[in-house]
Amino acid sequence: MKLVHWRPFGELRTLRREMEHSSSRSFGDTSSPRLVLKEWIPWVDISETKDKLLIKAELPGLEAKDINVSISGDILTIKGEKEKEKEEEERDEHYHYCERYCGFFRRSFRLPVAVQCDKVEESFKNGVLKITLPKA
Repeated sequence: MKLVHWRPFGELRTLRREMEHSSSRSFGDTSSPRLVLKEWIPWVDISETKDKLLIKAELPGLEAKDINVSISGDILTIKGEKEKEKEEEERDEHYHYCERYCGFFRRSFRLPVAVQCDKVEESFKNGVLKITLPKA
C-alpha cells in the first residue's frame, strides 16, 4: 500500500485562488482580501497535438535561471522561486491592496502519454515558459 501525503490546507488555498481568478474574470475585480501565502501557484495550460504535448506556464517576474523543469517517469515538475522585489521602503507607505505573489512554487503533472525526454524543448519569453514534449 502506498502512502500519499495529503495537504488539506494546500488544496484549500489552490481552490480559493482558482475561485478568485474565476470570479474576477466573470465579475471584474473584487476587493476581497486574499490569503497570505508562502507559496504561490502559477497558472498552467497543457495541450496535445498528434505528435507532441505543449505546456505553457505563466511565470511573471521570473528569469529562466529561477526555474527548474524535471521529468521523473511520467511526472513533469516545474519549480522555482519568485523573490520579493527589493524596493526602497518608505516609512509612511501603507498598502490598500496587495495581490503580487512571491515565494517558492512547485507544480507537478502526470503526463497523459509517454514522451521522448531527450528531445524536450523549453523556451522562456515575456514571463511565459513553453515546454514542448515530443510523444514517444
